[in-house]
Amino acid sequence: MPLETVKLTASFKLDGSFPESLFSTYREVLGQLLDYAWEKGVTSFKRLKAEKYCELRARYPSLPSHYIYTACQMACSIYKSFRKLKRRGATKAEKPVFKKEVIMLDDHLFSLDLEGWEASIAVGGSRVRLKLLHGTYHEKFKGMRVGQAWLVKRGNDLYLKAVFSKVVEVAEMDERAVAVDVNENNVTFGTMERVVNVETRERIIRTAYFLKRRRLQSKPRLNEKPLLAKYRGRERRRVEAIYHEVANRIIDEAKKVKASTIVLEDLTNIRERIKRSKELNGRLNRWSFRKLQRIVEYKAKLAGLNVVYVEARGTSSLCPICGERLSPNGHRRLKCRCGLEEDRDVVAVKNLLRKYRMDVGASSVHPEGPPMTTERDEEYEGGRDESLF
Repeated sequence: MPLETVKLTASFKLDGSFPESLFSTYREVLGQLLDYAWEKGVTSFKRLKAEKYCELRARYPSLPSHYIYTACQMACSIYKSFRKLKRRGATKAEKPVFKKEVIMLDDHLFSLDLEGWEASIAVGGSRVRLKLLHGTYHEKFKGMRVGQAWLVKRGNDLYLKAVFSKVVEVAEMDERAVAVDVNENNVTFGTMERVVNVETRERIIRTAYFLKRRRLQSKPRLNEKPLLAKYRGRERRRVEAIYHEVANRIIDEAKKVKASTIVLEDLTNIRERIKRSKELNGRLNRWSFRKLQRIVEYKAKLAGLNVVYVEARGTSSLCPICGERLSPNGHRRLKCRCGLEEDRDVVAVKNLLRKYRMDVGASSVHPEGPPMTTERDEEYEGGRDESLF
């Protein structure tokens, strides 16, 4: 079976005494590396490390050598991003500057004890041990390898964002697949024989929180930032809980039908392609479809399933049987001259499966497939409560 590496990021809040001078020293080193990379046009980590490592090592003898190593990595990454933004005209700054309180750590600079709920970080000639107060530690991190991490300071709070990785075996790709059609207010997934439609109410939730924040910003207050942050966090947690529930149902469905692949839509640049009213553009910018796809992707790979992205254009407007353009036939219903009459989300699922099967060369499978049954779920139980706040 083919092997794939799954990477997940977890955030932990730390408790304990940590030298604040390390942040200022690291930011100073990173600033010097950024200035040098900008002046010389250096985007290669190996070149930057070869030309600046010894100089900085001599200038900061008390700083563990791997901090300079990770600063070189960060400087190259920041400078590359700056050059891309500069070419697109998305920044007016003349050179890259990094002002955040962030330190990049490799596996030589920190270690995690998830059983003892403790982190150890190298500082000078010793190591500082900090307690993990709370975080996103779940059973899925057991048996996973810890790679690099970032130490982040927000006000008086200290956080550790660690990357976990695991090598998994994925199934051989064949015509057995579950396609997923993502919309603002629902997610539809299934096979040629059966489709499930789950109403997420994401658009309603996000619009409600958007209006709440706008009302707060329109009123003169002494300090509305804590309230805005509270509502942003509440909105994010509520939507992500729905995403995880829907993703688990998709994986369960794939296991039930013994599928080898999850088929997702390639929605790259959808916000740039659709330019209509101000209201619609605002809704699309609040819609985090890629977040749901990422959650489905990593859960699928942990379950040993492949993930394939196919072109989304035409999946909700073309007939999956004859390829002709479909005509409206009532609320969310479409019909074709060939006799097809179906819900537009079901049509999208059939078209995604058809495109996938054409890509894998499963020509023996008829694109129409056997008669399909559609299961429309009740609204997601976490979203039935009309009281959003």
